[in-house]
Amino acid sequence: MKKLIALCIAASISSVAFAEPATYVIDTNHTKPRFKYNHLGFSDQESRFDTLSGSITIDRAARTGSVDITIDANSVDSGYPVFNGHLKGEDFFDTAKYPTITYKSDKFKFDGDKLVGVDGDLTVKGITRPVELTVTSFECKPHPMVKKEACGANAVAHIKRSDFNMGKYVPAVSDEVTLSIPVEAIKQ
Repeated sequence: MKKLIALCIAASISSVAFAEPATYVIDTNHTKPRFKYNHLGFSDQESRFDTLSGSITIDRAARTGSVDITIDANSVDSGYPVFNGHLKGEDFFDTAKYPTITYKSDKFKFDGDKLVGVDGDLTVKGITRPVELTVTSFECKPHPMVKKEACGANAVAHIKRSDFNMGKYVPAVSDEVTLSIPVEAIKQ
């Protein structure tokens, strides 16, 4: 009987822990959004953004959540400083006029208990378009280093850069861009 009571108490405590929304702040050391495009039909090129901030709120029991991310467009890194300057110019990110990129959502998609997608709005160069992220992995558990709960995910989306007034050199340089977002966040 004591075991049954202990099991019921443990079950009720764990269900309470998952019944409320929790907010996680982005771990900027382990969250580096990347974008990939085809260059002249020769190869796929990949660049990333090194500076961002934001949070994710998730209620796993209610299967709801929200995302609010801001990326410093000036942190674009192609691995080549001269090309970084070109990417920051008017033909592409135009960081002098549009220094940030944002992604905001309050629409999470679940398959059972598993987060599988996020529908949100991506704003680049002042242009906002709906973008669906497909979540390819999602895990929440205690972080062994910071001793707090953390969540991590990998997400992918496909956009057209011309939709954001960045169509220079299309079609020689592909219009379709693959966004790949590894994200880790620490519970607050």
